[in-house]
Amino acid sequence: MPLMYILIGLGAGVLGGLFGIGGATLMVPALVFLFGFTQHQAQGTTLVAMLPPIGLLAALHYYRQGNVNLPVAFLIAGGFFIGGYFGAALAGKVPDIILKKMFGFFFLFVAFKMIFSR
Repeated sequence: MPLMYILIGLGAGVLGGLFGIGGATLMVPALVFLFGFTQHQAQGTTLVAMLPPIGLLAALHYYRQGNVNLPVAFLIAGGFFIGGYFGAALAGKVPDIILKKMFGFFFLFVAFKMIFSR
């Protein structure tokens, strides 16, 4: 079982480095569908898993290639820091089945937007 968790982290890291995604898009569904976590447990576990590494090595590669706007990244990070607190507080008030559906619809919306926009 620990090996499976490591493989989920590895997959999320590869997707994070490749596309700038990974945590929520891979880890949350894997924890819910493969390991029976509730949506709340999967989201909380994913957030804690991302705290230490949060793409540091991938970000370093992008930075070295000149693909990082540091002032913008720091502003976004500050908003993310505050927004994460309020988002977690809100998620705690939403029933698990509703949160799972919201999660799915969010990614469905993003998928359609990415596929059908110019």
